[in-house]
Amino acid sequence: MADLILTKSVLDKTKIEIENALIRAGVNTVLLIDEAGNVVTACKHKNCDLDTTSLAALAAANFGVTAQIAKLIGEDDFALLFHKGKKESIHFARISNDLILVTIFGENVSLGLVRLRVAQLAKTIEKAFAQIN
Repeated sequence: MADLILTKSVLDKTKIEIENALIRAGVNTVLLIDEAGNVVTACKHKNCDLDTTSLAALAAANFGVTAQIAKLIGEDDFALLFHKGKKESIHFARISNDLILVTIFGENVSLGLVRLRVAQLAKTIEKAFAQIN
């Protein structure tokens, strides 16, 4: 993994983009994490009380495990993962070699909307991070 050098302006811009694309659409929580499970930035509704540190570590491990599963079936990696629960669902998307976007949403938000917004957001985030690294 390459070193990520972050500036406050890039983090602030990224957080605003996440809030505009996903939080305002009704998504409960969004984490941008690195592949080691460190939280780069987190956005969530005010009433959301979630252990983002543990979630980030487990999400990164989940991606690592599924990368090995992908190799077993002849794929390099899986670009996204999705788990559906009774009330909450979680969507994981690889943004770059180093970054994963974790999105938690309820029944009031469709998977299609999440996938569309995450795909658009991924391009924006990747471009912002590419400018500083």
